[in-house]
Amino acid sequence: MSQQAFFSAEFATLSVSDVNRQIRNLLESDPILEDISVNGEISNLSVPSSGHIYFTLKDEQSMLKCVLWRTYAAEFRDLLENGRSVIAHGRIGVYERGGSYQLYADALYPFGRGKMYEDFLRLKEKLEQEGLFAEERKRPLPQYPQKVGIVTSLSGAAVQDMLNTLEKRWPNAEVLLSAASVQGVEAPPSIVKALNALISHQPDVILIGRGGGSIEDLWAFNDEKVVRAVAASPIPIISGVGHEIDFTLTDFAADYRAPTPTAAAVTAVPDRYNQAQLLDTFSLRLDRLMLHRYESERMQLNALAQKLESAAPTRQLERGRQTLIQQHARINQAMERFYERQQLVLQNLEQRMNALNPSAVLERGYALIRQADGSLIPSVSQLSVGETVVLQLRDGSAQAEINQIG
Repeated sequence: MSQQAFFSAEFATLSVSDVNRQIRNLLESDPILEDISVNGEISNLSVPSSGHIYFTLKDEQSMLKCVLWRTYAAEFRDLLENGRSVIAHGRIGVYERGGSYQLYADALYPFGRGKMYEDFLRLKEKLEQEGLFAEERKRPLPQYPQKVGIVTSLSGAAVQDMLNTLEKRWPNAEVLLSAASVQGVEAPPSIVKALNALISHQPDVILIGRGGGSIEDLWAFNDEKVVRAVAASPIPIISGVGHEIDFTLTDFAADYRAPTPTAAAVTAVPDRYNQAQLLDTFSLRLDRLMLHRYESERMQLNALAQKLESAAPTRQLERGRQTLIQQHARINQAMERFYERQQLVLQNLEQRMNALNPSAVLERGYALIRQADGSLIPSVSQLSVGETVVLQLRDGSAQAEINQIG
């Protein structure tokens, strides 16, 4: 047997690619390494034309290669600087072709975030012990709100998303906007002030939130005064802060936490088309129930009549006749009461349907204001002096020119 044959028989061999692939499988299946935060100093920063960012995190003893894909790069560009201490979040992966492992980062934070997170946990524990986050404190949301309040910035995309969603799903609801700063040191007192102002107008439900951002951008919603104001609100509050992955203390204090501002608006109101379908279904079931009840009573009446006819003695016949008359009267009374109750139910449903009809609002003396292209104008912020608008009334429309905005 040759040396080559002996070697092949006794020892299993792997290719370089096999080894690298095995190492990759081991590292990337480790639950600790697939969701990890690493702090260190940035060095060897490289920003090629591809838009991906390459750098090294180092401490006194070791270095770790890192990649930040261009999908995330723009959001954290201000933190990318050689010599800067940061916390990088991501997962450990293996670059098989080069035989090296590295951190695939998806977020960067200033090194000081560690203290912020400790403060967050400390305040969360304190308020939790006080019972501010207890489930039994949370109130049910109104099923058919007529007045919806919103606390947010008027300059962000979040407010328009919420307004559009409310208009599409439940257009007859009155929307009250209470402007607040949602970012920076001035945000917490501004949010508290806006919330209290809105509460004085007694809406049925309040939406509070903003669009996504870094943890620093959302930090106002972790402020103790803001959280306490939300918990103390006599009106149910839906929080919609940031994106689905973002959690703030305001979310815990609110009666319901929605993952986004748009989702908060969806949660706040029902969909008018679904409600109309439910009403049709209920009416059909009611008709079937009344028919079934009528047939049942009619069959009982016929059975009594047959028993009466089969009784030969005159006295028994008379007793049966009286029983039949009484039963007939009771049935008629029961049917009348049942019919009256169902009439009330149908009238109530008809009133709800009429409330959903925009024409009913116009009949009460209100008007819809539209731009020249027909789109609705829900806020004075969309008006300008000298602009010509169309007023839609119950019996027609008219054009008007904006002379003053107050």
